[in-house]
Amino acid sequence: MALPDQLKKAIIQMPAKEKDKLLLRLITKDKTLSDRLHFELIEDSATIPERREEIIGRITRTSKSNQNTPGWVLMDMRNLSGDISYHVKVTKDKIGSIELNLFLMNTFMEQYADILKTYSSRADTCALYLAKKAQVILNAYNKLDEDYRVDYIKDTNRMLASLYTLCSKMYARQMEIPKQLEH
Repeated sequence: MALPDQLKKAIIQMPAKEKDKLLLRLITKDKTLSDRLHFELIEDSATIPERREEIIGRITRTSKSNQNTPGWVLMDMRNLSGDISYHVKVTKDKIGSIELNLFLMNTFMEQYADILKTYSSRADTCALYLAKKAQVILNAYNKLDEDYRVDYIKDTNRMLASLYTLCSKMYARQMEIPKQLEH
């Protein structure tokens, strides 16, 4: 919400001590802002590799949960995708976004290939999710500088190959997702 100019000026003219009190009260009401400030001010923005590793560990542990339906697979993927989004929101880690989402997709599509192989009404929502997630990853990949793309071409092609062998192939075709990217 935008503040009126009059209010902005009044806030700027407040004594520093009062502004600090208000700022601290406001920060505690916004967890994302609080985490972002902690990351930038306390961690000095240096903990991105550790944060990525923690999410990779969570993806790996969750993928070994032995889910037996596409619905459970989808639920786990959505939860982990939320963790990745929150990580990116706090750290502004765009490279990590692509890296972690590729790892999520490849891990789950390979781990649950037998469950996700056949299209059915039960797998429909998961199939659509996989195709849309792949499209989002491809869009982010295409925005990368050419030098960075080289690092992710192999994992991206692995994701695309899985996408076209699982229940998601119909949606992948409809969305005109390529089967493979050229080097």
